[in-house]
Amino acid sequence: MQYRADIHVSEVQVGSNGSEGNRWTDPPTGFVKANFDGANSEASRLSGVGVVLRDSNGAVLASCAKKIDQVYKPEDTEALAALKAVTFAHELGFQNVVLEDTIRSSQSINDTEYIISNGSAFRIGFFSPANSTNHYLGIWYNNISVFNVIWVANKQKPLKDSSRVVTISEGGNLVVLNGQAEILWSSNVSNSVTNSSATLGDFRNLVLQVDTTGLVLWESFQHPSNTILPRMKLSTNLTKDQKVQLNSWKSPSDPSIGSFSSGNGLLNNKIPEGFVWKKGRPYWWAGPWNGQIFIGMPKWNSGYHTGFTLFDDKQGTVFETFAGLDVLHLSKIVLGSQGNVVYTYWADEKEDWEVVHKNPEDECDVYGTCGAFGSCDSQSSPIYSCLRGFKPKIIEEWNKGNWTSGCVRGTPLQCERMNNSIEEEKADGFLKLEMIKVPDFAELADVNIEDCRKQCLENCSCVAYGYYTGIGCLSWSGNLIDLQ
Repeated sequence: MQYRADIHVSEVQVGSNGSEGNRWTDPPTGFVKANFDGANSEASRLSGVGVVLRDSNGAVLASCAKKIDQVYKPEDTEALAALKAVTFAHELGFQNVVLEDTIRSSQSINDTEYIISNGSAFRIGFFSPANSTNHYLGIWYNNISVFNVIWVANKQKPLKDSSRVVTISEGGNLVVLNGQAEILWSSNVSNSVTNSSATLGDFRNLVLQVDTTGLVLWESFQHPSNTILPRMKLSTNLTKDQKVQLNSWKSPSDPSIGSFSSGNGLLNNKIPEGFVWKKGRPYWWAGPWNGQIFIGMPKWNSGYHTGFTLFDDKQGTVFETFAGLDVLHLSKIVLGSQGNVVYTYWADEKEDWEVVHKNPEDECDVYGTCGAFGSCDSQSSPIYSCLRGFKPKIIEEWNKGNWTSGCVRGTPLQCERMNNSIEEEKADGFLKLEMIKVPDFAELADVNIEDCRKQCLENCSCVAYGYYTGIGCLSWSGNLIDLQ
């Protein structure tokens, strides 16, 4: 950068919290149950199906998985998984097969029961956060020693009494009821249906769908809490003013919506940008997307730790997801109650979560710490400085460690002096800055690098420009904010 200067679907186990066994509905005499799941990976352009066969006691008889070198629609992949379940059972000599993967209308789970996904990776049920007596419906990891909730339903309306139920209402919505049969949370699908069912898959998605058609009415992936998991998508459509984003918990003991949110903005309605907002104002900025990484957070895509992927549906919506560490490790990104975005993976040898990356890492990562035209360097003392040719706007505040007022230009630019009939002196030029985080509020232009410089130099309101592979020409006309 240079600135101007002088010079699915598979859940079947239902059990009770704290108990050893699971409640199991026997298949008809002579039948086995087949649980199946299908998955797609847009990043690798692959699909896959998996099947588990169980006897009448719920014991696993056999299992298999198959990779498919093609990406299908989700419903097509699930259909292939169902077909594989039947053929796999027949290959092993089981002619009578029951495919079961849902909780249906009129069924429910109460305060001591839970549902476990087909591969036993996740559990949905009621829980109480640490140091709290409130109860919530949530999804958490089932097979690790650390209790981590990844999704909460009734986060704004906790259950206070000991009687609580999750069921499907007469109108087809998934609902959470208290002891007085009051609805504290609902999937809130407007169209009434009479034959819906809810499933929890091993890809952590709770799905409400129509039994007869498979039409998805609602899914938890579209209503995340504070956690994004592999295969989940955050999305932004500014035209329709629609966003799927993370919201922090108010505190570790209170999952109600806190002060921080995280998602995507769009630079000039074209280039995705990653943000954490605090009460609607920028708190941390990942920079614009260059087709491979957010250029303000290059560490997140380093080494074998896979970072983010963004794609455009060509209909106005930009989606963001992350692939995770690899298929053998659990991984997640959590927006903490203090505004930190923490990427972790499960380390089996430590039986704990290992931090891969964390932002903000220090005071310099906080948005606009050193104000306009101020640069922050956590390795320096003091950490703040003005760009060359600039000076603190309010020196008394800077001396006290308050740098948010930023810096102002020490000498007007030549074009400013000419406009004010001041004697012409040295010509304007640019000072090159390297290894620095680009500032916010850029303007995008579809020109080459030479014309990028020329356009900025000929426009007196342009204070800086930069040319970035995968993005193109960026220029800045106002204050340079969030330099680091």
